Amino acid sequence: MKTPAPLALALSAALTLALSTPASAAGLAPGLTVSTTVSGDGTGHNTWTVTALVPGGSSPDPDAPPTALGSREHADVLVTSLRGKGFAARAERVDWPAFSDTPRGALGWRVRVGSFADRAQAAATASAMTANGFTNAVEWTGQDGPEAQGPQRIRVATVDPRRFRGDVVASHGESVAGRRTTSALSAAAGALVGTNGGFFVIDPRDGIPGEPAGIGVYQGLLQSEATTGRPALLLGDRPSIGVPRTALTVGGHEVDGVNRKPGLIRNCGEPGDVPTDRPLHDTTCTHPDELVLFTPQLGTPTPAGDGVEAVLDAHDVVTAVRPAGGDVPAGGHTVQGIGTAATWLGDHARPGAKLAVGTRIFEAGRPIHPAGVVNGGPWLVRGGRIAVNAAADGIVHPGDPSFVYGWGVKRNPRTMVGLDRQGRLLIVTADGRQPGFAEGLSLIEGARLMARLGAVTAINLDGGGSTAMAIDGKLVSSPSDATGERPVGDALLVLPRR
Repeated sequence: MKTPAPLALALSAALTLALSTPASAAGLAPGLTVSTTVSGDGTGHNTWTVTALVPGGSSPDPDAPPTALGSREHADVLVTSLRGKGFAARAERVDWPAFSDTPRGALGWRVRVGSFADRAQAAATASAMTANGFTNAVEWTGQDGPEAQGPQRIRVATVDPRRFRGDVVASHGESVAGRRTTSALSAAAGALVGTNGGFFVIDPRDGIPGEPAGIGVYQGLLQSEATTGRPALLLGDRPSIGVPRTALTVGGHEVDGVNRKPGLIRNCGEPGDVPTDRPLHDTTCTHPDELVLFTPQLGTPTPAGDGVEAVLDAHDVVTAVRPAGGDVPAGGHTVQGIGTAATWLGDHARPGAKLAVGTRIFEAGRPIHPAGVVNGGPWLVRGGRIAVNAAADGIVHPGDPSFVYGWGVKRNPRTMVGLDRQGRLLIVTADGRQPGFAEGLSLIEGARLMARLGAVTAINLDGGGSTAMAIDGKLVSSPSDATGERPVGDALLVLPRR
């Protein structure tokens, strides 16, 4: 087997080729190109191994990282215990990557057993470890992070606003609630290119499945509030990337959220949230006192539960007050309150009263009116420099090094967006978690990729099993879920001129 070039050189060479010879696809228009590149050279430097896991909680999220890292002391004890049972265990130090806002040095230690040529051998060892009481996972070292080598499959859609006469939009499909595949959303809209969009709720225990876990604007209408401090892609005549803030009121009273179950805040980031009012990715915070607005685009009855709900007509006049749960009137809204917000709503929402609804979006302190917004995070590139703010964005979970290790240090499928100096929008997907076919990217690798593509600003969107790209409504990427293409909350679509 030919010796592979170092990853950085391989990616650089492949991307140079991609930018000079973009792949063609049926239906693409002037100002829109899609490039596909494969870099790396096989699997010769990678092996299967078994990682002993640290005891931890479980998560319904299919992309939740396992608890693979612990302290040096814990690793030493675990190695001794494994060796005592006849397993040739080793402790491996994992260092912090070059994030812009985290320490340097050791992130934690993982404990592994064996290096195997095929998965079956590793699985046999894993079974033996399980029989001896050790929790474990079979892993492929090609996904360990930037030090690993192996194939990468990257797709880059470039939209030049000076030449492209179509539109780039965010779409949730027929309703905010519910999940649909990227290819289905693309086909329904007649999109030239489509990728998955922002973070969203998967499990009903975290809210309404399909609702954005962060800001969501579709056809100019705000359908989900911003997560404080997290970046987003802002769409309109000239796409941009910024940190939007939302301000909502009903009858002059502050509203906490839009189209979500009161008291459940996916990814946190709002005043009074428990356990934190800062962003904390893939975490559902709670709040006992909330007022939540629902729009007709929710597309399903509002959630039942504690509290009270007021029904507003198209003129913001209260037509009914009821227990939580029911339809949203066409052209109108409903408002649910729990805790002290329910008390306020009960005092002010009397049939015939007007409770004016106000929704505003700000960016850099100025009001904006984007045609669409897709949530994301963390930052990858800012001011032309690699700047991954993993801690501020909530990718670093205090006391849990395994989360940032699995989510940001290890290689995963990624979806990313950026803008270059000419204002061109770069929409990028990287397949991953497919040994020998596509390893994926760490966050730092993703940032380096966007910088090499010329992005002066770039952010990460949803990834993992959600990553997908469709051309003319047909899936062209290789999703990592065993069940195939994952239904998602929203999509980023490049539409032809109408």
